[in-house]
Amino acid sequence: MIGVARKILDSMFLQLGTSKLTHETLATLMAEVAAIINARPLIPVSTDPDDPLILTPATLLTQKVSLPSAPVGDWVKDLHKCQWRQVQHLAQTFWNKWKKQYLSSLQPRRKWQSSPPNLQSGSIVLLKDARLKRNEWPLGLITQVFPSEDRKVRKVEIKVSRKDGTKVFLRPVTETVLLLAPEKKQQ
Repeated sequence: MIGVARKILDSMFLQLGTSKLTHETLATLMAEVAAIINARPLIPVSTDPDDPLILTPATLLTQKVSLPSAPVGDWVKDLHKCQWRQVQHLAQTFWNKWKKQYLSSLQPRRKWQSSPPNLQSGSIVLLKDARLKRNEWPLGLITQVFPSEDRKVRKVEIKVSRKDGTKVFLRPVTETVLLLAPEKKQQ
């Protein structure tokens, strides 16, 4: 994770060019980066979609379950308003790049080398969604699979538990990342 974060930060700072960051701006950005990295899911804690607790490094460090959200900078006044916007822009840029690299590390592509197993009912997955806010990791339970003519699962029905209740989504398998497959029953 440190290597990925460093590579992203290096590319971001190269893009900044001659633009200078103050010590306070850089320190705030690094705090945001640490919060983003520590909010990533480690493993699913429960297979029950009504209990959407996700184990993260931040949960282990702070022993708190609440997710840090992206702060709104409207309350910052005059002098620091520009720096606040700059930090939030840089943090959002880091989040977008880091999310892409982290999710791709969870879902390696072995192009035509081997056939991945089909997703199945009862699997726990992360949903990919570009519209999500920073540090949101929607965890879902596959309730139904829809195989195509070649018997490969191309579409799944996913049950997601949120604060406002449980919702069911129909998603292609390319927009999911398998975290935990159900255990096979021994006979």
